[in-house]
Amino acid sequence: MFDFVIAGAGFAGSVLAERLASQANKKVLLIDKRNHIGGNTFDYYNSDGILVHKYGPHIFHTNSRNVFDYLSMFTEWRPYEHHVLASVDGQLVPIPINQNTVNCLYGLDLTSEEVSAFFSGKSEKKYPVKTSEDVVINAVGKELYEKFFKGYTKKQWDLDPSELDASVTARVPTRTNRDNRYFTDIYQSMPLHGYTKMFENILAHPNIKVMLNTSYEEIKNVIPHVSLIFTGAIDSYFDYCYGRLPYRSLEFKFETHDADFIQSTGTVNYPNTQAYTRITEFKYLTGQKHAKTSVVYEYPKAEGDPYYPIPRPENNKMYKKYETLAETVPHVYFTGRLGTYKYYNMDQVVGQSLTLFKRIMQQEAATEHKIAGAGIEAKLVNLKYNPNGSTTE
Repeated sequence: MFDFVIAGAGFAGSVLAERLASQANKKVLLIDKRNHIGGNTFDYYNSDGILVHKYGPHIFHTNSRNVFDYLSMFTEWRPYEHHVLASVDGQLVPIPINQNTVNCLYGLDLTSEEVSAFFSGKSEKKYPVKTSEDVVINAVGKELYEKFFKGYTKKQWDLDPSELDASVTARVPTRTNRDNRYFTDIYQSMPLHGYTKMFENILAHPNIKVMLNTSYEEIKNVIPHVSLIFTGAIDSYFDYCYGRLPYRSLEFKFETHDADFIQSTGTVNYPNTQAYTRITEFKYLTGQKHAKTSVVYEYPKAEGDPYYPIPRPENNKMYKKYETLAETVPHVYFTGRLGTYKYYNMDQVVGQSLTLFKRIMQQEAATEHKIAGAGIEAKLVNLKYNPNGSTTE
């Protein structure tokens, strides 16, 4: 008998497994359909000995000291600040759009204040802001929107930005300074020995058993357990009774080159003519020293592993129906990107799991208190009405 079965060995499931095992002494069975732990952050050494990310680049960044300190128990860190260039008008210019971007693109030498005025002159105020198109045009105008966002978004989502929720492009800010960093979080680092090694450390507790190449359907009626934490797609758990929640997927094409580096930065975005959206060179991310270098091209597609929930009103409405149904199922918790149909960064998933662990513990404590109270009440009733008048049972 396991106290918990956890479906999914990515961040959501692994963090919960570790907390339940180490802090609550629970017996946990962690399963995953894939043949490895680590979810989409799984990394490995390719045939040339270069550390690569199997499911595209994953760069850790967070403003949460709590999340950073938690993961620091399982890995050392390599400080790393990610930089991204976009191929626009025959140039490679910084993204997010900032002072350097504008000056490079237009051959100008604007100050920060002048760049702010430049954006104001280009922007077209649209209210209310409902779509991804609205967000960008409000900030920088239609010209920059078409150069940097329209084509990239269409490739990534197979939808025009005017058809997508504002949250999609709102993730990419616009700056008036010269800060070329893609992220500005307080903590920006990569696991020193890779994500897979970090997950091995997270799951090293003796109370955790791991089964790979295994789905929940295969074991749910075979292996006894009290509770389930499900990090897979919530609609799949309910046999798609309200329909399938749509996702966008990716196809990855890896190349290894006989060169030290082939790009000038970690990632280069291609928002316009190419079929791929970006190329990432892993040695920038990992800091590995190697005579060769490996890159990955990302090609968005409709079918395949579910990576990106598609944020549209009709999809959110369908998810809410599943969420309501999930609340009626005892001893089952849904979490993670697929379990809650929301795009989360890695640190947000870790934070979500730490919060869910606390909630589970509070619920168990409340249940135990209720059971104990019921037991005392039953004993008092038994003493009061004992037909032989004895004060003992």
